[in-house]
Amino acid sequence: MIELARQYGRYGYRRIGALLRDAGWLVNDKRVERLWRREGLKVPMKQPKKGRLWLNDGSCIRLRPEYRDHVWSYDFVHHRTDDGKVFRTLNILDEYSRECLAIRVKRKLNSTDVMDVLTDLFTLRGVPAFIRSDNGPEFVAEVVRNWINAVGAKTAYIEPGSPWENGYCESFNARFRDELLNGEIFYTLQEAQIIIEKWRRHYNTKRPHSALGYRPPAPEAIVTMAKRPVMH
Repeated sequence: MIELARQYGRYGYRRIGALLRDAGWLVNDKRVERLWRREGLKVPMKQPKKGRLWLNDGSCIRLRPEYRDHVWSYDFVHHRTDDGKVFRTLNILDEYSRECLAIRVKRKLNSTDVMDVLTDLFTLRGVPAFIRSDNGPEFVAEVVRNWINAVGAKTAYIEPGSPWENGYCESFNARFRDELLNGEIFYTLQEAQIIIEKWRRHYNTKRPHSALGYRPPAPEAIVTMAKRPVMH
């Protein structure tokens, strides 16, 4: 437990307990909490509650995902390498499964990069029903909106005065910063790309998610090959 807490310093005892059970330990959360407090381990502070988004007419906008690949959301995150140079990440999520579908890391990202990443994902997974995004220039560029509509998806972006809730991506970005970016020094862009992709895979396949019953969104499947009989 102490080793997991050291390795994942921003996890609370519930996520550590889920990782222990995933590794084969027969422990419940109450026992983990007792040991957690006995060892003086700190529990991360709870995130503040988020309010609903309301329009001027009193209606509340809630586009809730109902199945895998129903709603994807995406956003930018800014960070710097050790030399002070800025790089950006384009984070794309499946809101229903909480899976991080892709993180593109480059010094500069534009609407062409958005379409390139989405094209790769469409090829692998098909086209989602909705794509939710911020109202930044890369996302509301006419060419991007037209292209998304042409492939059969609908855009759900934040309009001035009529915001769509984008809480899934905001929550992911907060975890991304808290659990990785704030604790790493990236000396080169290539190092950032490698470490961030490694973290993305851990996030999808190992990290317990409270909204999923402390299970990862896309756990790795272990296929056991049947042994063939030895012929004499």
